[in-house]
Amino acid sequence: MVDTTPLTRAVDDFADRLRAAPQSRLQRGAAAEALELARELARRAQRVEEPGAELREMPDAGMFAAADQIAVAAHDLALVLENEGQVEEAAALVEEARKRAGV
Repeated sequence: MVDTTPLTRAVDDFADRLRAAPQSRLQRGAAAEALELARELARRAQRVEEPGAELREMPDAGMFAAADQIAVAAHDLALVLENEGQVEEAAALVEEARKRAGV
């Protein structure tokens, strides 16, 4: 079993920061950055779970749902990751998105 703690910690921290962010920060791009991250994490999970299947896009549920969307997508991905390298790569994606979001 792969230790996915680095990924889940990174995404839980990002989600908590988004939940605590003022609406103005969310509107200035933090929520959009989070949604793009959630979509990428969901695509990665889909590729592992359903190789060759057409990818579905996570819908935009609004800026106040962005934190939950990244949390769900990351935790789903964590369930299917196969090695430490994949965990590190996903955790790095989360950290890069958090920095771009400014939270």
